[in-house]
Amino acid sequence: MGTRERRQRELADRERLFLDKAQALIQRDGLLNLQMSRIAEESDYAIGTLYNHFASKEDLLVALATRNCLSRVELFERAARWPGPTRDRMLAIVLADLMMIRAQPEHFRLAQFVWTDVIWGAASEASRRRALEASAPLSALVDGIVVEAFRNGDLPADTRLSPQALTVGPWAMCLGMYSLVQQDGLLDEHDVGDPYRLLLKQLQYLLNGYRWQPLFDPADDAAIDALVARVGLAVFGAASPCLPDNPLSSSKEVPHAQA
Repeated sequence: MGTRERRQRELADRERLFLDKAQALIQRDGLLNLQMSRIAEESDYAIGTLYNHFASKEDLLVALATRNCLSRVELFERAARWPGPTRDRMLAIVLADLMMIRAQPEHFRLAQFVWTDVIWGAASEASRRRALEASAPLSALVDGIVVEAFRNGDLPADTRLSPQALTVGPWAMCLGMYSLVQQDGLLDEHDVGDPYRLLLKQLQYLLNGYRWQPLFDPADDAAIDALVARVGLAVFGAASPCLPDNPLSSSKEVPHAQA
């Protein structure tokens, strides 16, 4: 290995260390308590070295969110490329997100924070560009499911929404529920039960509204349990450590696929 290659690997390893320490500090102390000086201290580097990698705290947070996005892409790929019905693949996309919430709840809090003007507006153009490039495959995978649904006749040809516009509905529904759940106690005043169970039911109502075949009865709780179990098992496997034991278990739990 030449000097240049060795230096590039050292830089990459050091950047990975800084991001690992930042994520660990967020998990331990909370997102709002994250300090660049503490990251450098925990990494055994001078703070100037940290700033050589990340010009600002905002750039570091965007970089961390970008890295976390890659794990989400892997799960979305499994859902989108599963050779099952297109409607079930849309459910699998939502299950992939719920798996990420269970495995890395701080990722969604960070992602919500990063997209605010406070962070996104202060980050460098290069950091924002890398973040957008990392998230682009997510949209492409979901849009691809819709395109196939139109091609197969699962979605009616007279639908007046483009694939990109149609997927905004499930996306907005999921982001809205995630945001509500993150606000501790906000949903306690409303008798909605498990919010993620409600999300899965609402998703089925929305897909019915699109006339996405085959239509499904969201009022049948047992049928939803069976559907989530079947799709989750087929796409992600019963042994996944990210899934709880019950397909639609207790409040704030992630739906699970169980054989």
